[in-house]
Amino acid sequence: MKQPRIKIFASIALAALLVSCAGLNKMKKKADEVTYTVTPEVLEAHAGKVDVTVKVKVPEKYMDKKATVELIPVLKYDGGETAFPGKTVQGESVDGNNQVISYLNGGQYTYTGSVPYNDKMKVSDLVVRIRATKGGESMDFDDIKIAEGVIATSGLVNNQGAAVVLGKDNFKRIVPESKNAEIYFLIQQAALRGTELRKEEIKALETYISEAQAAENKEFKGVTISAYASPDGPTDLNTRLSENRQDVTKGYMAKELKSAKVDGVENDFFSLKNTPEDWEGFKELMEASSIQDKELILRVLSMYSDPQVREREIKNMSATYKVIADDILPQLRRSKVAVNVEVIGKSDEEISDLAASNAKELNEEELLYAATLTDDLNKKLSIYKSVNTVYPQSWRGYNNVAYVLIQQDKLDEAKTTLEKANSIQANSPVVHNNLGVIALRQGDMAKAEEHFGAAAGAGPELDNNLGVVAIHKGDYDAAMRYFGNSTSCNAALAKILAGKYDAALSTLNANTKEVGSKYYLKAIVGARTNDNNMVFDSLRKAVELDPSLKAQAAKDKEFAKYMEDASFKAILQ
Repeated sequence: MKQPRIKIFASIALAALLVSCAGLNKMKKKADEVTYTVTPEVLEAHAGKVDVTVKVKVPEKYMDKKATVELIPVLKYDGGETAFPGKTVQGESVDGNNQVISYLNGGQYTYTGSVPYNDKMKVSDLVVRIRATKGGESMDFDDIKIAEGVIATSGLVNNQGAAVVLGKDNFKRIVPESKNAEIYFLIQQAALRGTELRKEEIKALETYISEAQAAENKEFKGVTISAYASPDGPTDLNTRLSENRQDVTKGYMAKELKSAKVDGVENDFFSLKNTPEDWEGFKELMEASSIQDKELILRVLSMYSDPQVREREIKNMSATYKVIADDILPQLRRSKVAVNVEVIGKSDEEISDLAASNAKELNEEELLYAATLTDDLNKKLSIYKSVNTVYPQSWRGYNNVAYVLIQQDKLDEAKTTLEKANSIQANSPVVHNNLGVIALRQGDMAKAEEHFGAAAGAGPELDNNLGVVAIHKGDYDAAMRYFGNSTSCNAALAKILAGKYDAALSTLNANTKEVGSKYYLKAIVGARTNDNNMVFDSLRKAVELDPSLKAQAAKDKEFAKYMEDASFKAILQ
């Protein structure tokens, strides 16, 4: 009795299986009736990812009411494949929470997904992989190709274009120098007094003139004389006094200069100025004094601009005016002298020779400057290392050693040296910028951003570097802002990726460097704007300058429509 029952159950199960398989087989057989619209038509890599949107249209009487379908987009390339996350839809009789597709009416759904980019994806096919399930049975459909390749133009960003910053020297070959002195006069007089000329201040000025004349590296540039009268008494008298004090001071200085055998002491050697009533000097002395009524006097100065009114109002304060006459006004009856000299520093040849033979003979600024006199990176490195030896607390010496090491692609060594610079000068924007460059070149984007964030004030190089980071992040508008008027290839790339083709072409045309990457980008602009001549002419020049670009162009989907063109093939041979 039991055996027949088992056979009945087996028959029922087999029938159910056959029904399920029949439904799935029917869907598999008609799979090509499902349509797929891919956006973008050719996939693109941005910010290290490949994003895709697929609109799926299911025809009428296709979707089995009891079936579920999982759609998985897959990028297939030489040596492997990368699957996007899947999406499941279901028939109207399935108990589940997925989007429902009607059997009678069909329907449509949209898939969006993202995967990390790798270079093999440049030559690839995007397929959809379908797995349908009904009851306890599942069936894999044949892969259906819906797009091909990945445009990876964003990957052309050049991390080597991230700019390092030099700890600049403050070397000045010609340094202006002045020696100052003041000569005081008695009230209403312009005669030079022996007591004034014998002052230590004047003696020091005379000694300075003699020593400057004897020095081989000093050159006289003139004498500035400013003469003053105190703001008391008639204006015409004070005018004559200030002019006379100017003239007698000039005569005295001319005599001293000639005595020291200074050449060229003519009228234009002197810069002369006289102030008949020195109210500005009066105000400064009052502000610095402890005179009882000084605030009242200062108010008078602010309230009245007429010199006579000022003088009258101040003299009305009889007790206070006596203190002013004794302590303030005598300090305003004077002439100020400045002997101006230029100190001429060592020549470039002298500095270069000493940097190579005896660095200790150079001060820190001269030694840092010496490294700028050669284009040889090894010689620069040697000089900057000598800065560290002679001036071990110079953060610029260590920074600049790293500056050269980065250019030599010795990133780990450069990083160690920059950490030493940071220990001497904590949180230097220049050092942070350069640490950011190292992190960027080593692929640590988060660390690069951290250092660049602490590098405000490092210079225009920082904006360039933030532009490079913005390209990596897929923020092309921000990249364009950071690059500003830069004519670098990275700046042009940002504009291409933002769809600003005319602006990109202007940037590339303004770029004076003859490098393959410049012309390769011009070829991309040509491809995107359907300018065949620009494509071929630019690509021809690009591979001439950099033959390695042939292989790149052969796989680049930017040139997909030219792949079978005879001219294109000839360029890449």
